[in-house]
Amino acid sequence: MKAKDFDEKFDAGEDVTSDLDLSKTRRVLHEQKRVNVDFPTWMIESLDKEASRLGVTRQSIIKMWLAERLDAASARRALESSTD
Repeated sequence: MKAKDFDEKFDAGEDVTSDLDLSKTRRVLHEQKRVNVDFPTWMIESLDKEASRLGVTRQSIIKMWLAERLDAASARRALESSTD
């Protein structure tokens, strides 16, 4: 398919996913990278209790909480820069 035809199909609101090779797609900045972090025992126990209460893994709760904190920090910086 020519690019012009693809663009026209897309612009018309048609589904173009069947025209794409999605076998090698990836989400930019969402690749996994392993890190090691040492936590005190009390913190691991607290993480495990909270993860169990929520029905998720320890790793999931750590990721959720870090993402929430980073989002909040980003929003705070955006707000501060817009008031300057």
